[in-house]
Amino acid sequence: MGKTKKEATSVLDGFKAFLMRGNVIDLAVAVVIGAAFTGIVTAVVKGVINPLVGAVGTKNLDHYSSCLKDPCKLGPDGDVISGVQIMWGSVAGAALNFLITAAVVYFLMVLPMAKYLARQEARKQARTGNPEPEPIQVTELEVLQDIRDLLIAQRTGAADGTVAPQRTAGPDGR
Repeated sequence: MGKTKKEATSVLDGFKAFLMRGNVIDLAVAVVIGAAFTGIVTAVVKGVINPLVGAVGTKNLDHYSSCLKDPCKLGPDGDVISGVQIMWGSVAGAALNFLITAAVVYFLMVLPMAKYLARQEARKQARTGNPEPEPIQVTELEVLQDIRDLLIAQRTGAADGTVAPQRTAGPDGR
């Protein structure tokens, strides 16, 4: 019975580690951007941003456009009959919608998760008492000498691969 409890704990620990990996968090953020915040952000843009823009001009950003080739004439159904109309208001509205969505996701999900992970790492290092060890710096000369020693050991048939260090030639070649 104790074994199943231990297995359950290890499964939960594994699941927790899986959830805390960066890829899962990034995927969750992408899903949230695409689904959950779309309605909220759209409501903010239509309810707050568009009325502020409407104080200067029209309330709907989609109505902002420029005529590239005059004269721009619209038909009764709103289609362009003549001219080339650039609908820059639609682009500005979509960009504003994206910026608001990105800001909400960053400040409500990404930033708190990054702080949480940093605290978890600090606690882990405090428990172990030692930070990550410094990597050992190996020079190119040392690597080449090790390769030389292994090749000599291979040629002489030394079973354990140990070879007495070879004498290096001096400046005069001896």
